[in-house]
Amino acid sequence: MPAGGRPTVRSRRLGNALRRHREAAGLDQPDSAEAIMKSVSKVSRLESGQTTASALEVRTLLDLYGVQDPAERARLLEWARRSNERGWWIDYQDTVGAGYAHHIALEHEATSIRSWGPILIPGLLQTTEYMEAVIAIGPRRIPSEKVVELAKLRQERQRRIEEGGASFTAIIWEPALTSLRFQRKVEERQLTHLLEAGERQNVTIQLLPATASLIAGMAGAFVAFSFGGEVNVEAVTLENPANTSIVEAPEDLALYVNTFDQLRSAALPPDRSAERIRELLEDGTRHKE
Repeated sequence: MPAGGRPTVRSRRLGNALRRHREAAGLDQPDSAEAIMKSVSKVSRLESGQTTASALEVRTLLDLYGVQDPAERARLLEWARRSNERGWWIDYQDTVGAGYAHHIALEHEATSIRSWGPILIPGLLQTTEYMEAVIAIGPRRIPSEKVVELAKLRQERQRRIEEGGASFTAIIWEPALTSLRFQRKVEERQLTHLLEAGERQNVTIQLLPATASLIAGMAGAFVAFSFGGEVNVEAVTLENPANTSIVEAPEDLALYVNTFDQLRSAALPPDRSAERIRELLEDGTRHKE
């Protein structure tokens, strides 16, 4: 069973991929069970990510399904070998819920991350002062020491982007910036941080103008993830006051991809977005006491 007794990102992705290959081959679960000499329930748990497939089982199933592509075989075998690997975020397991932990795992594995933020600056682009304020004001009553711990966790998440481990595209609705209500220096640091982050080769920041309220209302905040060389979105996370939800159904993912594409088309290009952020920095009238 995957570490922690529940599906890991790798075990779920592996299970989904094996199911797709089985269906493409026109086979059912009893066929797969017979090939690896396991029960049908074992195959069902394997495809849902509830249990871990060994590299030998994966190799046998890929042979059965007629999967010959070396890159695809290597990718799935690597997932099988690493499906129980312990993530660094386990150190924060007393602080984060299952949904948030899954989000971090997706973030850690993804090679492409796309984020839409209609209200808040994305966590991967927040300064320490901003994130601590946002965490503290949330619906849960969080002790001050936990606020600091959650902020440290968020800073750890940012390292993947800072080190160029994934490409990150953020679309932010302009009111998320113009409605900042912190000390002037804190606001300046946050806006400056956005400009600096946008200069990274792997980071793209686009502002959706405040006037685009209709399109901004199409969807609440979400984050979409792609993996490896794949351009297709394989998972989307939605944060709500109770938990973080994971969307994985292909038809639902397609809706979020369409939504993101519409938002990106309506947003200012990256260079104009940077100009607008500089204007906000220079606009002393933006900050109202």
